[in-house]
Amino acid sequence: MLAAQDGSRKHFEVDPARDFLGNAAPLPAIWPKYEAPIVRLGADGRRELVTAHWGFLTPKVSTKTGKSLKPDAWNNARDDKLTKSGLWKDSFLNRRCLVPGTSFREAKGRNPAEDFWFALIGDEARPLFAFAGLWRHGQPGIEGEEGSWITHTMVTTTPNELVQSVHPTRMPVILDPQDYETWLCGSPAEAAALLRPYPAERMRIAMRGIGVLTDTGEE
Repeated sequence: MLAAQDGSRKHFEVDPARDFLGNAAPLPAIWPKYEAPIVRLGADGRRELVTAHWGFLTPKVSTKTGKSLKPDAWNNARDDKLTKSGLWKDSFLNRRCLVPGTSFREAKGRNPAEDFWFALIGDEARPLFAFAGLWRHGQPGIEGEEGSWITHTMVTTTPNELVQSVHPTRMPVILDPQDYETWLCGSPAEAAALLRPYPAERMRIAMRGIGVLTDTGEE
């Protein structure tokens, strides 16, 4: 779930003149390949708000016909693969971003799965925060409009105790505000030091249920 636009500008210290979202409404969820806001550094080194499609794209070909299929979208980048995988390395070294959010969803079980929405504990019902993200402009090997997309991905790490009860292997990296500048501008070693589970005691399950695919902001 994403917060209101003016709140995002203030939280991420983005000058209104560097907000390129237009009249963006709050989003109850983000979906793969669809657009959502990110905070990145512009060519002049200043923070800016832009939209980017969720998921780095890679070509996909049918093993039966050899014809091109819809490209795969890589929504998440493992923290232990950032400097080892060619898909992530250049972006980790040169194009890190902040992905605004107020909650995130994980599913547990099957047929049916139960959805859990995690939020931070704070004065507001859904405090705004940032996921650690990467971005790139242009999708190598992808033809048509999709090939020119700006895309982003979220970095994941091992889960804390709260998330582990639902998703035992991974959780998104959540950054504290004092670490935003380091993630955006710091050295690779400084940025890598931020890739850790967010403290479980500072989080809560805000919503849960079967088929709860959007965060309505209700409890």
